[in-house]
Amino acid sequence: KYTARTAICFETQHFPDSPNKPHFPSTLLRPGERYTQKCVYTFTTGE
Repeated sequence: KYTARTAICFETQHFPDSPNKPHFPSTLLRPGERYTQKCVYTFTTGE
C-alpha cells in the first residue's frame, strides 16, 4: 500500500554499461544520425 507523498518514477534508458559490453546494442549517436524513442505506459485502477 502506498502512503501519503509516495511516488514512483518510470524512466527510459539504454542497457547499463552498454559502451563497455560489445554484445549490447550501441548507445553511440554519431553526427547526422537521428535518435527517436517512444514510451507508452497504460495504467488501470484495478477496479
